[in-house]
Amino acid sequence: MPYLEETYDIVVVGAGHAGCEASLACARLGLETIMFTVSVDSIALMPCNPNVGGSSKGHLVRELDALGGEMGKNIDKSFIQSKMLNESKGPAVHSLRAQADKQDYSRQMRKTLEQTDHLTIRQAEVSEIVVEDGKIQGVRTFSGALYRAKCVILCTGTYLKARCIYGDVSNPTGPNGLQAANHLTDSLKANGIEMFRFKTGTPARVDKKSIDFSKMEEQFGDERVVPFSFSTDPESVQKEQVSCWLTYTNQETHRIIRDNLDRSPLFSGAIEGTGPRYCPSIEDKVVKFPDKDRHQVFVEPEGLYTSEMYLGGMSSSLPEDVQYAMYRTVPGLEHVQIVRNAYAIEYDCINALQLKPTLEFKKISGLYAGGQFNGSSGYEEAAVQGFMAGVNAAMKITGRDQVVLSRSQAYIGVLIDDLVTKENHEPYRMMTSRAEYRLLLRQDNADIRLRKIGHDIGLVSDKEYEQLIHKMEAIDLEIKRLGRTVVGLNPKTRACMEKYGSTQLKSGITLAELIKRPELDYDKLEELDEERPELAADVREQVNIEIKYEGYIKRQLQQVEQFGKLENKKLPENFDYSEVNSLRREAVQKLNKVQPATIGQASRISGVSPADISVLLVHFTRKQ
Repeated sequence: MPYLEETYDIVVVGAGHAGCEASLACARLGLETIMFTVSVDSIALMPCNPNVGGSSKGHLVRELDALGGEMGKNIDKSFIQSKMLNESKGPAVHSLRAQADKQDYSRQMRKTLEQTDHLTIRQAEVSEIVVEDGKIQGVRTFSGALYRAKCVILCTGTYLKARCIYGDVSNPTGPNGLQAANHLTDSLKANGIEMFRFKTGTPARVDKKSIDFSKMEEQFGDERVVPFSFSTDPESVQKEQVSCWLTYTNQETHRIIRDNLDRSPLFSGAIEGTGPRYCPSIEDKVVKFPDKDRHQVFVEPEGLYTSEMYLGGMSSSLPEDVQYAMYRTVPGLEHVQIVRNAYAIEYDCINALQLKPTLEFKKISGLYAGGQFNGSSGYEEAAVQGFMAGVNAAMKITGRDQVVLSRSQAYIGVLIDDLVTKENHEPYRMMTSRAEYRLLLRQDNADIRLRKIGHDIGLVSDKEYEQLIHKMEAIDLEIKRLGRTVVGLNPKTRACMEKYGSTQLKSGITLAELIKRPELDYDKLEELDEERPELAADVREQVNIEIKYEGYIKRQLQQVEQFGKLENKKLPENFDYSEVNSLRREAVQKLNKVQPATIGQASRISGVSPADISVLLVHFTRKQ
């Protein structure tokens, strides 16, 4: 029986946040790309929280944008509230977070994909990868059609053998009741790919009309919105924003949960998958933090044209009747009506130790992976992996060098390095504490760090790159001017120092030195600076940070230089570490399993000690 057969450069399996970024990167680089999804209605779906960004995740989105990704531009088109988090802390942990109109976010991304040249969208379930002699040849769909390709990128999200569970109810579906992908796992296992079973969850969606907001704290967006994308005109995103709301659980909520733990599939053993430690269900929180008498509940709108509200912080897999009972103990939710029940979702994903830092499988040439399929959680983590997998698949086909970002270059580098180096037995979530060089990897300077790389890849336009060059020149000129502009002892200076509680001057001082004082900054000194040029807000921000944190930044740059020496020492592929004398047995096992690309990566493998790294350095130095 004849089957349909087509040929492309690249096949992308999945159309979530990873699949969208992978497909756009490949197609924009001129490669004929086909993207498969079990439902075209699920393109760029937000099955869980209705927002983009947040602590550390905002960094990822801005880095993705600097490299030429789409998520930042898309949320700028579809946000309904925007807020800069952690503003009371230092700039290293400032993070942008925006509430999305879920439907609009998906619609805008789909429109972008459909208008992109070299990109075909196909609704079909991929059931098999086709591999010959360790090389990917393409994929086969459930209908039997064969799609040949030079590279395949797997971005299956939470759809592989997915199962949605609450109480005794277990549905073999993907998120939001969409069709699961039940056949691909067997093909992956048949090709020697090691699979894990992970779990995530989502709270109930409730009817806005049944909420009493007078018992909650209103949460507003920022007066002045900062866009996610460096290409978005800041004036274009200033608009009226919707409110979010904050309320809390209480002892009665917790009593109902504790009394019904035996009915929770999380605790009864009905759920096999490992859940995310840093995004626990309300049952987990009550059990793990028994001393806490309340937990935050964020009530967030799902969009402008729906009454559905998301109960952030109360994801659950408890039975339907218990969900009603516990939600109705929360102030403001006493008469709440549930639109969609909370549920847990189990799905198949891979052990990411099987991947190179390029996100290509070590044992199958041309097969790449991105997103929750790699054992991570979160839209932002998924998007950046999809993008990097897409870029590297395109680089492989066109014969160009693969792109690997280091831990000192980007949060993206930290995320991917952690996934492919460390053993992750639960869904991985990005956090600022995972990055060693937080002061260098700020969200505000993502364009300065990464725009050139995006331009070299071919995903940042000449115009966008020229704008960055002009911005960097403006920053440099202003820092130099402030370093040579001296203010003297006069009534104006005295009044300014008094106004901000700063020590009075004893002699003339440069404006740059004054900016370094904790209580002062670039904007506060405007009244003393008669020659100050008109500068854009992002330039002023960089000038202030570069001067104020100069000493700390220099120290981190020195650390990066030392780190770079290890990171640049390459290790051979498919090496048998039992050949190295004096390595401990555990180190040999771990090194053989991970097959690190560099000495730096080897040093971060759990079970490999500094002494083992010294042995490796001696061994390979002698060999050279």
